Amino acid sequence: AAAERKQSFGDLDVHYSVFNSSFIQPDIASAAGLVRSKTQGVVNIAVLKAGKASTAQVSGQVKNLLGQSSALTFRQVTESGAIYYLAQFPFSSREILSFTLDVRQGDDAHRITFNQEMFPDD
Repeated sequence: AAAERKQSFGDLDVHYSVFNSSFIQPDIASAAGLVRSKTQGVVNIAVLKAGKASTAQVSGQVKNLLGQSSALTFRQVTESGAIYYLAQFPFSSREILSFTLDVRQGDDAHRITFNQEMFPDD
């Protein structure tokens, strides 16, 4: 399940979604530098300022219920006027993961926290 979510900070909208990398078509995964695997997830973030695609510095971490944490390393992808940030993370089994995302634009920094249940793709 890859429902997109959004959090607004004034005129800045941060759209984010988390999904299994095996959901991505092979050619798209290759172009974006992503590994397709049933135990690799993807975080996708898009930042809009006043409704227009905008750049930002994006970082974060993902933590499992045992408290084991992994840093998320985002890379910017620009295509057809859209700007988004992608990071991959491993997961081993059906589990609920806790995400902390930091989005910085200029002097403004915003933190988004949420949980997402992940399912290895059979």
